[in-house]
Amino acid sequence: MYCSSREDREDLFQDIVLQLWRSYPSFRGGSKVTTWMYRVALNNAITRVRKESRAGRFAELGPEAFMVPAVEGDSGEEMAAMYRAIQRLSQVDRALTLLYLEDCSYREMAEVLGISESNVGVKLNRIKGQLRTLVSIEE
Repeated sequence: MYCSSREDREDLFQDIVLQLWRSYPSFRGGSKVTTWMYRVALNNAITRVRKESRAGRFAELGPEAFMVPAVEGDSGEEMAAMYRAIQRLSQVDRALTLLYLEDCSYREMAEVLGISESNVGVKLNRIKGQLRTLVSIEE
């Protein structure tokens, strides 16, 4: 979601793996390993986007970033519209949405984003409203 091309995604993946390797000795075990990994990955991705936007090299995500496999009983166009709506969210809201789609608990989402669990709930409700509006506008 934070890269516009396959090559950029591969570079970001390598950066994240390297940062995980370097950071592992400082992992204190205060949270689940997966929560810590999400936080490292998210911070790495956001830092990369900020650097690129400061340098003026930020490109919009290409359509391949939002290619969604067809799910039986779902309209592929509805899924594509939802992913386009997610793309229009802020970085933090997009990250929260992706954590939600990964079935993370409110506690895990709160730890990854550095916010309270109740704030996660409030933000998710607002995001759902935004997505409903964005998808209905597109239709």
